[in-house]
Amino acid sequence: MTRVFQNLKPERVWYYFEEISKIPRCSENMEGITDFILQFAREHGLAHRKDSASNILVIKPAAPGLEKTPVVVLQSHLDMVCEKNSDSTHDFTNHPVKMKVEADSVMAEGTTLGGDNGIGIAAMLALLEHPSLPAGMLECLFTVDEEIGLKGAFALDTSLLKGRMLVNLDSEEVGSIYIGCAGGKDSEITLPIRWTVPTKEECSLRLIVRGLRGGHSGVDIHSGRANAIKLLARILFHLKGQLSIRVVSFTGGDKLNAIPREASVLIAVRKEDTVRAHKLFDTHCSALKKEYYGVEPEIAFTMQDEKHTDKLLDADSSEMFVNLLSAIPHGVLAMSPIIEGLVETSTNLASVRTRTEAVHLAASHRSSVDSALNWVCDVHRAIAAMAGAEIEQNEGYPGWSPDEGSKLLKYAKEVVKKVSGGEARVMAIHAGLECGIIKRKYKGMDAISIGPTITGAHSPQEKVDIESVETFWKVLLQILQEVYGER
Repeated sequence: MTRVFQNLKPERVWYYFEEISKIPRCSENMEGITDFILQFAREHGLAHRKDSASNILVIKPAAPGLEKTPVVVLQSHLDMVCEKNSDSTHDFTNHPVKMKVEADSVMAEGTTLGGDNGIGIAAMLALLEHPSLPAGMLECLFTVDEEIGLKGAFALDTSLLKGRMLVNLDSEEVGSIYIGCAGGKDSEITLPIRWTVPTKEECSLRLIVRGLRGGHSGVDIHSGRANAIKLLARILFHLKGQLSIRVVSFTGGDKLNAIPREASVLIAVRKEDTVRAHKLFDTHCSALKKEYYGVEPEIAFTMQDEKHTDKLLDADSSEMFVNLLSAIPHGVLAMSPIIEGLVETSTNLASVRTRTEAVHLAASHRSSVDSALNWVCDVHRAIAAMAGAEIEQNEGYPGWSPDEGSKLLKYAKEVVKKVSGGEARVMAIHAGLECGIIKRKYKGMDAISIGPTITGAHSPQEKVDIESVETFWKVLLQILQEVYGER
């Protein structure tokens, strides 16, 4: 059978990326991919171990003469964010990801690609099978459920690893070395609602926003991309200032770590106001298109007539819901005063769903400053209290403080310069990486994070730059050679 990536380099990295992309591996659906990793270890005669959380460690023994050199830990997460366009029929629980080569990139057809963190997984498998790798012992750690709160890393067995030099392979910009990341917490808001029946004078209209770019709620939050939920909130707030409207149902967003790309709301208006509602909608949407012209070229708004509904939110519930949607913040809240261009604090209104008894809203918050992260959580608590809503917030995950004296960083900077001819960009990232948690579990752990260039992660626009994968591979091999003295 013809392989999609048979002509791409490095051949074995792309081979394994294609293999794992055939296996469903959405967060919390890890059995297929963990079985694959375990079977790989058995077939290659490699020692392996699975902890109680289903994290897997596979060990490659040291090459002859390098038995006493430091043990290096390589780490990637096994799950992927499963997002798709509304017109896609893809079933993430059964179908392989359909991939294609487009110009100088690899992407999927209407869904997320899984390059985050699939390329890292594939690189580790290619190293584990490497017949003549001049390296000491390698501990390859595959963690689960990273994309839904770094759950695998939090539950990692503290007896699993011997190594104290960690190279995480989950970054998304080749030539950059990450030495720090933001911490994060999530909020779940539940707004009680009351229902009533519509009058004969009311009719139903559906408002839809689609075509947005979406993206990673940390890495892409600074880009100014629109949030479909917040756009609908703006439209609803505008309409309710001019007309009598009531909400019937609202659906928008999905994953906590993805900027919502699509949202839909069903409302009721007086029949006599239908024409005016359409005109107000068109006028406001035209203004929004102009506002986001430079960043959301495919933005699309529609308003269409719907069948008469048998229930809707009463006037007070509808008013409070629209006000709550409008008040919840989204986007960058502060930039770092220390690292130029780095987002310090942000929040993402990630999903909204109307249910029988309440409206459920979810938001994710990130910051590299603990006090700022706590303040964002307090802001959401205050907004929820004013709306008469309940709120639950998790413990979150820790940030990772930079260590510019890192020995691994020294090696990596030398390697990037040697491979690319330019200076490495040493950075922190406004996203969660498992390094912070693993460092807390294993005292004395030195850590860096590297990876290929991936754009549009957590959205169907996700792309992996082909040339960057080969550069990433060369950098990884050279870092190991630096650590083991093969200069």
